[in-house]
Amino acid sequence: MDNKKATLELGTKPVGKLLAQYALPAIIAMTAASLYNIIDRVFIGQVVGPMAISGLAITFPFMILAAAFGAAVGVGAATTISVKLGQKDYESAENTLGNTITLNLIIGLAFGGICLLFLDPILRFFGASDATLPYARDFMQIILAGNVFSHMYFGMNAVLRAASKPRMAMFATIFTVAMNILLDAVFILWWHWGIKGAAFATVISQVLALCWQMKLFANKNELLHLKRGIYKLKANLVRNIISIGISPFLMNACACIIVIFINNQLVKFGGDIAVGAYGIANSIAMIFIMFVIGLNQGMQPIAGYNYGAQQYGRMMRVVKLSIITAICIMLTGWTLAMLAPYYCARMFTKDPQLIKGSIKAIQIIMMMYPFIGCQMVITNFFQCIGKVKISIFLSLSRQLLFLLPLLVLLPNFYGINGVWASMPTSDLISVIVAISIMTVYLRRFKKEM
Repeated sequence: MDNKKATLELGTKPVGKLLAQYALPAIIAMTAASLYNIIDRVFIGQVVGPMAISGLAITFPFMILAAAFGAAVGVGAATTISVKLGQKDYESAENTLGNTITLNLIIGLAFGGICLLFLDPILRFFGASDATLPYARDFMQIILAGNVFSHMYFGMNAVLRAASKPRMAMFATIFTVAMNILLDAVFILWWHWGIKGAAFATVISQVLALCWQMKLFANKNELLHLKRGIYKLKANLVRNIISIGISPFLMNACACIIVIFINNQLVKFGGDIAVGAYGIANSIAMIFIMFVIGLNQGMQPIAGYNYGAQQYGRMMRVVKLSIITAICIMLTGWTLAMLAPYYCARMFTKDPQLIKGSIKAIQIIMMMYPFIGCQMVITNFFQCIGKVKISIFLSLSRQLLFLLPLLVLLPNFYGINGVWASMPTSDLISVIVAISIMTVYLRRFKKEM
């Protein structure tokens, strides 16, 4: 099937089959992406030790902030391309591809360079202690040096999905996972490079995947392909990409701020071990978060195309199906957290104290997971259709309006337990708000269908 025909099927093929076609590869890809981060942490925790795990947890804000800039371009570009394809504006879609590459180069180089210049003060601000700073520094020096490649890799994967090539995006991610595991074994187990080995494995695997992605887009037979004249930044396209991408950017930027605050509160009330426990709990939680993110990525081109084509009935059917699927995914995660937290923690460390802290963190952090999948899909839906203000509000409210005040207040009364409890409490409030807003907009769409 040629690329153009695949794109047109977004408006004609049964919604359930389309969601399976697009979401399954994205879910596999995102799960694989979470796995290679987990593999890094397993190798580091088992071979290097508990302080290395805590040092790696200190780098979470860096990784989230890098993802924020990547999402601003990748998600914005993918949504723009999907809508343009739905409108059959193929020239604008192709120019968006070129502008995506240029923006990723500029942002990737600038972010990596600036952060390297001020690395130690930034890590101290993120919550690094004398014990964890060396591990965090060793890891981030290499990650930041290769940041431009990471930006480009994630951006091109988003464009592949929007260009009706979800399987190619999946294969790219699976390749990085396989290569990362192989290189982790070589660099950490055989060559004893420690935490630096994990960083090198991550960057090298992404560079190799990026080379393959660029080869795909170099094919002139594709509907979207690389050619001269599409790389010069166009104000209207950049404005459109950023206006859509600003929602996931702000969501990730706020997540960065929140994780910084969490790390500092954990150090204050629980010490470095508590930071390591959060790192382990977050790794487990992110597996299921990634499942839903993959589901959202599969939903995005379908919802975006049908919104552009004014087929609102099809758009709402895919949203409802995505919500049901997300709830089932997160319920699975909740069951694992409640019934088998020891085995989750033991996978990352042999240290009894860290295992004990991680069990508690896993069970509390994932307490409201059966409900949070719904909130994620609803937020992504408004992003897909260009309702930027609503998406931004839903993205930021959970973190800034609900979670941050709870992180300030609860630890003063309950200590370290207050830090953990603030997370499921904010989850529950954000779900209620998202459902309420979605209900209002459902009535509007029903009138237009």
